[in-house]
Amino acid sequence: MAIVVTLNVGSSSVKFAAFDAARDGAALARGEADGFGSHARFTAGVGSSGASEQTPETEIKDHASAVQAAFRWLRKQTSGEEVVGVGHRIVHGGARHSQPVLIEHEVFAELTALNSLAPLHQPHNLAGVQAAKAFFPGTPQVACFDTAFHRAHPYVADVFAIPKSFYEQGVRRYGFHGLSYEYVTMALREIDPERAGGRVVIAHLGNGASMCAVKDGRSVASTMGFSALEGLPMGTRCGELDPGVVLYLMQERKMSAADVATLLYKQSGLLGLSGLSHDMRALEASESADARKAIDYFVYRARRELGAMAAILGGIDVVAFTGGIGENSAAIRERICEGMDWLGLVLDREANRAKRTTVSAQASAVQAYVVATDEERMIARQMRKVLARK
Repeated sequence: MAIVVTLNVGSSSVKFAAFDAARDGAALARGEADGFGSHARFTAGVGSSGASEQTPETEIKDHASAVQAAFRWLRKQTSGEEVVGVGHRIVHGGARHSQPVLIEHEVFAELTALNSLAPLHQPHNLAGVQAAKAFFPGTPQVACFDTAFHRAHPYVADVFAIPKSFYEQGVRRYGFHGLSYEYVTMALREIDPERAGGRVVIAHLGNGASMCAVKDGRSVASTMGFSALEGLPMGTRCGELDPGVVLYLMQERKMSAADVATLLYKQSGLLGLSGLSHDMRALEASESADARKAIDYFVYRARRELGAMAAILGGIDVVAFTGGIGENSAAIRERICEGMDWLGLVLDREANRAKRTTVSAQASAVQAYVVATDEERMIARQMRKVLARK
């Protein structure tokens, strides 16, 4: 059997999978490495039985060693199979890339130039490409972009109110989490084909968090913008911030650009507000007043953005929750939806706490769903199309 391998190198984890190269379907094998260093975890499984092995990997100290461990495990599990392509989640594709592409020298150089726009992700994404080339020499490498799903936005959704020349030079809102949004949009067509083509808001809530307004299956607005800092507060990222704060920090507090970047990308969000953790699970379990305030702010911003997406769409037919928090925290879903009956959204608390797919009440005009995202499967789907063209 010919197989394709997917690699999803995030800011704090490495996810990987193998799929049949000939047809769409569930992964033949998949796994994840996270907690790099002293708390490293490596979990992987083969087939659809759900069986998995959890191995403490003392060798996993960083992204690079996690990628190597992933490739070694995949090679062991798929020995005898031909790897015909490796697909990569690339967070930033810039203004040019609206479709997946083969990663050739010119493309790699172009994507490297975008590192500063996604410093927590892009360098790790591209390091994964280099590692895959060394591990699977001569095998086509395909870039699948998180920004591509948003490239059809109207001008008003992407432009900043600064001189237009900056927009023409690429200073614009790009939006992210596109692979997740595209997968959830596809999944909704199976769950609710009648409404999936209407006015949909997808909330990708996790260590990285954003919302996307989808109409007729196409992204029309996103809470994330030029970088992955804008919009909702995240695990360690600030979310929306008055640019005057950055000027103040640099001019009055004499912070360097590097210091500000570290603050906004790595020390803010839930971690900065709580002083405790970037992990929503830890905050929900905590009795700390600051942890509760951090959660309150996260919910407040999510409710505010949900209302904004509704205004852009002219109403909502479907709300879909996905991502680590969106899929697993019934309490956060309930708090976001509480009092949203003015939008036609009424939650079924029992269904929500029971972790059902449909969590809206029977009388709700807006249907609410919990949809497990699968970026790896979307990468494999996109990669097959590129390989077929090749």
